Amino acid sequence: MPRIEVDETLCKGCELCKMTCPKQCIEMSDKFGKSGYFPAKLAKEDCCIGCKMCYQVCPDVAITVYK
Repeated sequence: MPRIEVDETLCKGCELCKMTCPKQCIEMSDKFGKSGYFPAKLAKEDCCIGCKMCYQVCPDVAITVYK
């Protein structure tokens, strides 16, 4: 099953991935990450289709997509 992992040390909470996800699988965490921002996270298990749009739009290269 496809899924994403967000590196919380790199994510600056810009929300571009959240806005880009066609299935709306990504949400922002309610806890600060190590970088001092609210990082993105996979909100729904079994939602990701592995399209890699979040990976492509992330300016901080904080997202890894697994198919």
